[in-house]
Amino acid sequence: MAVTRRVVVVGAGVVGLSCAWFLQEHGAEVTVLERSGVGAGASWGNAGYLVPAMVAPLAEPALLREGVRSLLTPGSPVSVRGLPTAFLTGFTRNATACRWRRGMAALGPLAAESLRAFDELVKGGVAAEIHERTVRIGFTAGQDTAGLEHELAAARAAGQDVSYRISAGHEPPFSSRVLRVLHLEGQRFLAPGPFLDALAGAVRERGGEIVEGAHVRSIGFGPGGLQADTWAGPPHRADAVVLATGAWLPELGRQLGMRVPVQAGRGYSCSVRLAEPLTGPAYLPSVRATLTPYGDRVRVTGTMEIADRDAPFDSRRLEAILRSVRPLLDAGWEDVREPWVGSRPLTPDGLPVIGATKVPGVHVAGGHGMWGVTLGPATGKLLAGQLMSGIDAPELAPFGGARRFR
Repeated sequence: MAVTRRVVVVGAGVVGLSCAWFLQEHGAEVTVLERSGVGAGASWGNAGYLVPAMVAPLAEPALLREGVRSLLTPGSPVSVRGLPTAFLTGFTRNATACRWRRGMAALGPLAAESLRAFDELVKGGVAAEIHERTVRIGFTAGQDTAGLEHELAAARAAGQDVSYRISAGHEPPFSSRVLRVLHLEGQRFLAPGPFLDALAGAVRERGGEIVEGAHVRSIGFGPGGLQADTWAGPPHRADAVVLATGAWLPELGRQLGMRVPVQAGRGYSCSVRLAEPLTGPAYLPSVRATLTPYGDRVRVTGTMEIADRDAPFDSRRLEAILRSVRPLLDAGWEDVREPWVGSRPLTPDGLPVIGATKVPGVHVAGGHGMWGVTLGPATGKLLAGQLMSGIDAPELAPFGGARRFR
């Protein structure tokens, strides 16, 4: 087996930077090529939840029904516009109870590794503030906890340590409209922006190069061997390449034999200042909105907008999130700042795409949907070990990019 010394990682989101850091742990010389800036895709503005107990395939019957309803309901937390046929066909086929359970079993080992991977990053010098907290999940009238408890039971069956309790009656920060609260214990959260800066800084400090504004147009073999070509500048030669470009995976992935369709599921966020501080993450499943402490403010994140990954920011989507959240909180807010939209990479079966491609030496890591931050470091750790040792990681076996959906 040829020795891998130089690796090019395409994409500087949480998945790409995690791959880079763990490749350095194995002694690789790493260059990260990023078309824009660090965290410019889905990573920067997300909720910052590290909640492996809630990791589940997006393809489920309930979301399929909700997606159909959203076509007729303005302001719905799920918005569908121009969904490609290949993705819709695959999603519909996978949105069954049987396939959802199979997906949960596949995600379980990866999710179980997630917090350990974060611990390794911090122990290895990544100056990240990661907070352990209970996640409070508020249910309104007409909702019950059975669906979520079913998911948590599946996560526990897949090997995760899951602990929770349920309380009745509203409690801060929830208003009286929230009738039951599930307290999911032993979870974590972070501020994504500072975390990405710390992770990028650690990669650089250990000798890695991060080239921003480097838009890769092709990956293949040139006179000097494997290389990544950008639209400007010389080729970047390597012994191996990792493609981690999130919702932009198909641009290069199709050339590499990746058959899995990847669709952008755009999420919106902003920060607000609540009248009373928020001490830990909260989730409102009725409106699919999250609340996360963010310095002296709170980040509000929500919606699943199935649309073009490069579509412009739609202020109406963010306004709809805020309108839906406000009645469920027992506190007002004075101002709204940092409006953001990012494209999360969705796959038809709700599973990420991780592993080797048909081109020797080229690997792919992406398609994590809403769980890129939670699963990014575990993905980087396992893929780096697999790439550098040549020994397949069993946790990654279900996530090959050649799986079919039609």
